[in-house]
Amino acid sequence: MRLRVSTDLDCSPERVWTLTLSTAPLNRLTAPLLVFEPIDPDPLPTVWADGGRYLVRLWALGVVPLGTHRIETSVTRFDATPGERTYCLRDDGHGDLAGRWDHRMTVEEQWDGRTRYTDDVRIEAGVLTVFLWLGAHVLYRYRQYRLRDALMSGTDDN
Repeated sequence: MRLRVSTDLDCSPERVWTLTLSTAPLNRLTAPLLVFEPIDPDPLPTVWADGGRYLVRLWALGVVPLGTHRIETSVTRFDATPGERTYCLRDDGHGDLAGRWDHRMTVEEQWDGRTRYTDDVRIEAGVLTVFLWLGAHVLYRYRQYRLRDALMSGTDDN
């Protein structure tokens, strides 16, 4: 199943992109709904690397174990033209719950000077797919709310 959630932000695409690439705000943006505990490497590097492979343990609400998840990242700058800047961080991951968790985080400069941030995820988890899809809806809406709040309040400094 596919899920796509977007939000428009009143800041530059570079600022959103820098925050997207940083591993530091990972749990700040998702906790307490979902907590990532690094396994390999521990700690996570400062930024998500192109070709990166990371193993994490997932916790719902910080206490319910959800197993492990492999994060496999790729970084793409589709267009660096001023006024049309577009960047994408992809996690083509998988884990104990989902055989496929293909998550693309796209940052796009808009014509009006704002930036659109989009979480686009494809989930394959057999009979659990619909439940994970519903959970992802809640998670990514919450995460975008927290992202918007961090950027607007100036607390996005990794």
